Amino acid sequence: MKKEVDELEDELRHEYDFAKMAGGVRGKYVERYRAGTNLVLLDPDVAEAFPTDASVNEALRLLLQIAQRQQPKSLVGAD
Repeated sequence: MKKEVDELEDELRHEYDFAKMAGGVRGKYVERYRAGTNLVLLDPDVAEAFPTDASVNEALRLLLQIAQRQQPKSLVGAD
């Protein structure tokens, strides 16, 4: 049996007055948005080992340095 259109009707208002909402601050996160963001969800065991964003960044930078040292030197000018 088909569902009635009334059941699927949107319950949201057409317009909200955000000035009347308690605790709302316009532009609260605008600087973060403009700066850009790259969120990554860590597994619980990894988050326990690296509890702050600084510790994660430090570990990843160290890993990058190690990986760059392990790359074979390209043979420039060798024929």
